[in-house]
Amino acid sequence: MFELNDKVALVTGSARGLGQAIAIKLAEAGADLALCDLKAEWVEETAEKVKALGQRAECYGVNVADGESVATGIKAIEKDFGKIDVLVNNAGITKDGLMMRMSEDDWDAVLNVNLKGTFLCTKAAMRGMMKQRSGTIVNIASVIGLMGNAGQANYAASKGGVIAFSKTVAKELSSRNVRCNAVAPGFIRTAMTDALDEDVQNKMKELIPLSRFGEPEDVANVVLFLASDASAYVTGQVISTCGGMVM
Repeated sequence: MFELNDKVALVTGSARGLGQAIAIKLAEAGADLALCDLKAEWVEETAEKVKALGQRAECYGVNVADGESVATGIKAIEKDFGKIDVLVNNAGITKDGLMMRMSEDDWDAVLNVNLKGTFLCTKAAMRGMMKQRSGTIVNIASVIGLMGNAGQANYAASKGGVIAFSKTVAKELSSRNVRCNAVAPGFIRTAMTDALDEDVQNKMKELIPLSRFGEPEDVANVVLFLASDASAYVTGQVISTCGGMVM
């Protein structure tokens, strides 16, 4: 049920962290991977990990916030692989700060990558999916898009937009057998969270009913479910992987 044999998956922002974990998880299920980040060389490490699993991996430099770069990248991927079966819009950035001090540039940068980037990649990839009458799109949102957070007005707005966008895409593409869902991670263990003071980590964990940070693989497992036929009757949904922070 969770097999992706003969499928081609495109994962944006797959150089490290969550994007890399997702790419590896999809490769373990049998997918070939088109790996994208701002510079192609950034995803070479991920590509080596995918190839070690016996799957094909190609690296692409794509600026998801730039329409021409996205269009060029998608065309190259479709030429190299012949199709795109799974699109994971994972690329994202943060530029946190209280709204009173937040610059217009910081607002624009986050919205351009997180929300506009999701729009551009989806629009470019959906044409092929509609033509082949199959495909699945998984957008990485955040629980911050559901609950908001002080100091993250731009990030919350971008991820809330991704959630609403995902529901609309699901309604527009369902007649062509193309599904679209969102995953909303909570606090996921990264190099950044590991570097936090223990007291700070403990205070963050107090907000989580499961009392721990999530692992990148926790999110990757949900993405695999949504990418596979196991979720064939699931579209337009938001699945929170947050240890119960949002219920």
